[in-house]
Amino acid sequence: MRHLFTYLIVLAFALTACKTKVSLSGATIPPEAKTISVGFFTNNTSLGAPSLSQRFTEKLRDVVSQQTNLALIKANGDLQFEGYISDYNVSPIAISADQASQNRMTITVSVKYINKFEESKNFEQNFTRFKDVASDKNISSIEPELVQEIYRQLTEDIFNKAFNNW
Repeated sequence: MRHLFTYLIVLAFALTACKTKVSLSGATIPPEAKTISVGFFTNNTSLGAPSLSQRFTEKLRDVVSQQTNLALIKANGDLQFEGYISDYNVSPIAISADQASQNRMTITVSVKYINKFEESKNFEQNFTRFKDVASDKNISSIEPELVQEIYRQLTEDIFNKAFNNW
């Protein structure tokens, strides 16, 4: 019984002495980090719906709060995201019979990530994703779904860069 007790104490100490904290998503988070902030991402493009900024900011906030156990605060978190939407466009990508047969919606987000505990993890980077759609579809009517899918991909890329070293 005494050996079992000693074994359990050593095991408990070993588990709490780890330097890295891992979330349920597999993300590597500094153990000192308790808070995260996601600043409002402004829309610096001349196109797109007025709600682009709000929707992107909320999507990134949702991702970090669902995939980490950090407290989401308004500003100056231990880990911080800030930035802006730098490009939003729809352009033809395939032409047949002198007209576009496919269009591509592209969104680029400029992101600055600050890690107060591990400065080597800080970055400033543009993330770009796109979605192709047949030209016979009305972009205006399907824009919310296209933007939602692009935002899902962008926030996944941003999360992976910040927490999974991808």
